[in-house]
Amino acid sequence: MTMEAMRARHSVRAYTDRAIEPEIREKLEAELAACNSAGGLNMRLVFDEPKAFSSFMAKYGKFSGVRNYVAIVGKKADDLSERAGYWGEKFVLYAQALGLNSCWVALTFGKGAAKKVSPLGKGEKFVCAVALGYGQTQGVPHKSRPLSEVTEAKDAPDWFLRGAEAALLAPTAVNQQKFRFTLVGERKVRAERTGGFYSDIDLGIVKYHFEQGAGKENFEWE
Repeated sequence: MTMEAMRARHSVRAYTDRAIEPEIREKLEAELAACNSAGGLNMRLVFDEPKAFSSFMAKYGKFSGVRNYVAIVGKKADDLSERAGYWGEKFVLYAQALGLNSCWVALTFGKGAAKKVSPLGKGEKFVCAVALGYGQTQGVPHKSRPLSEVTEAKDAPDWFLRGAEAALLAPTAVNQQKFRFTLVGERKVRAERTGGFYSDIDLGIVKYHFEQGAGKENFEWE
């Protein structure tokens, strides 16, 4: 199911006014709580609140009709952005499997308005947000770099290639795909950023995708 969601999910910026049903909200809340617990985060769901995506920046980012979003929040730490990307993407793909659309957004929304609705606790940081809802379209696939540009491996096993292909399905800031996976020995994989902005968040997102494609039983992170 996760791989199906990866292939089906594309960034969507324009949403209908259809409300997210109560039974879907309950499932989303339960999944987000599980992701928060596992990832040491404090992500929050915000429903029926249009102000954060009614700002000039949101219009600049071509967002419209956004009334629901996830505030990606956690305690300040060196690895916060990577964890936010990893567990946030797990949640995003769960939402996709429930029939919802989404879009990661770091700059083009009203962070001040979002903080008023979902105030930060002591020592917390608002990393970014994810727009959520029923899209006017299902979005379109993004262009991907060749596998050879994001991998380094001699005689790469099939599981490694499947992982890298899944990573290329992942959303990254302005589709920069600034990452590389290197096979170390037979079963270890090194995941690295190769520049770009918001690359820490992106690395977490693509590592989750790689795990789902490769199968966690086939390797371990270096």
